[in-house]
Amino acid sequence: MIFKFSNCYIMKAENLKQIVKEKYGRIAKESSSEKSSCCSSSCCGPDIGYTFLSESYENKEGYNPDADLNLGCGIPTDYAGIKKGDDILDLGSGAGNDCFVARAIVGENGKVTGLDMTEPMILKARGNCAKLNFKNVEFVLGDIEKMPFDDKLFDVVISNCVLNLVPDKAKAFSEIFRVLKSGGHFCVSDVVIKGNLPEKMQKDAEMYAGCVSGASEMTEYLKIIENSGFLNLKVHKQKEISLPDSLLSKYNDENELNSFNAGDTGIFSITVSADRPAGCSCGGIC
Repeated sequence: MIFKFSNCYIMKAENLKQIVKEKYGRIAKESSSEKSSCCSSSCCGPDIGYTFLSESYENKEGYNPDADLNLGCGIPTDYAGIKKGDDILDLGSGAGNDCFVARAIVGENGKVTGLDMTEPMILKARGNCAKLNFKNVEFVLGDIEKMPFDDKLFDVVISNCVLNLVPDKAKAFSEIFRVLKSGGHFCVSDVVIKGNLPEKMQKDAEMYAGCVSGASEMTEYLKIIENSGFLNLKVHKQKEISLPDSLLSKYNDENELNSFNAGDTGIFSITVSADRPAGCSCGGIC
């Protein structure tokens, strides 16, 4: 089911969530020796065989290859300002990659919680955690738009190439605000667009599960964050994602393709952070 909203076409939210669950559930069940990117053919279907600009974690303390399914578009822990003893929440934690890197930073006295709505991913992450014998890392099944946590639990919230898959991003950032402690902050790597994606691309469910057509326009994305009550918004890193013409031609006519190539429209990975104001208790704009 497709309906029009804010000059773009999106699928009914529950349908989109089911698509994401199915695609990422399949990735979780694949052999650990067969890495899959966020937009590999295993995720997005046989006609889509491109990858995002995932970055190498191999030099990061806490990195575990079994937990790295190559699903990210940045390394949010590099900019998250995590300290020893912090309580961390990772949204869309997958097989646990960013959680284990965060755990190396918070140490034995901190805690890391991963939240994911895909049960096979949760099971894979818990299995990886059991092998590592970590007692201060846990993985919880749940929805980012309605997190199963009390208010003000976490010092830092991180996420890597996941919020672009959430249909209601305003609700997601509202929930991030709610679960952060006063004075806490988030840092997320995500996918955004500049300009307007063609209608065919916006409608395509496979592209949504591959992180493209679910992405918000960058200015709108940053405005959602500000409207959620966060302060000190900062874009730490921005990198254009280059897609092959063979893929773009599937969704674009000649004029639209020229617009992509001219840079008028583009897809970008960004890493952004912002603070929940200290002493704010309203659960929204203060």
